[in-house]
Amino acid sequence: MKAVVLLSGGLDSTVCMSVAAKEGYEIYPISFAYGQRHDRETECAKRVAEYYGVARHLIISTNMGAIGGSALTADIDVPDGDDNRKDIPVTYVPARNLIFLSYALGYAEVLGAGKIYIGVNAVDYSGYPDCRPEFIDRFQQLADYSTRAAAQDNKLIRVETPLINLSKGDIIKLGRANGAPLDLTTSCYRGGERACGSCDSCLLRLRGFREAGYRDPIPYIEEILRENGVI
Repeated sequence: MKAVVLLSGGLDSTVCMSVAAKEGYEIYPISFAYGQRHDRETECAKRVAEYYGVARHLIISTNMGAIGGSALTADIDVPDGDDNRKDIPVTYVPARNLIFLSYALGYAEVLGAGKIYIGVNAVDYSGYPDCRPEFIDRFQQLADYSTRAAAQDNKLIRVETPLINLSKGDIIKLGRANGAPLDLTTSCYRGGERACGSCDSCLLRLRGFREAGYRDPIPYIEEILRENGVI
């Protein structure tokens, strides 16, 4: 059994891949160099793929930076995290998961894979609209009418979201139980050698490790850790 896994090199996608591996699938990770402000997450994705000894790690190059509109793809400052934010943050990349899932759907059809795994989460996340269950449900409906495998052979490709209803702490516990290489991952939007510890993604990750009762194995800027009471 084959499964395509969207692998960003981040915490959630790595734990998601550990779930697919635990369930016995032959995993085919797909990652994207999409014009993001740094390549650290792509390098982490390569290391995670090597850890799992996959047959092939597909990396797609596509320039979403040409569209712009996000602090992750344009010359816009990454803001510090805000637990009280109500609007969608500037780190949202327009239509990113829609585009990534479309690539993954085509790849799955070519491979003859029956599953696509994506580590979206609707509990502890930054408010992105393409991480919600409603988005996944509608993409699934679209996928069911988009492939030759479905139209001609009645073989549907299912989108699996095993983390969608988990807290960040529960995601970390699941990853540790599955032996996921959390030390090889990154979450920081700023992409430095040491994680900043203050962007939305870092704050969510640090809070998750505190809730799970474990120390985060990746390096952070020391003064940020002290401010957060981690060291």
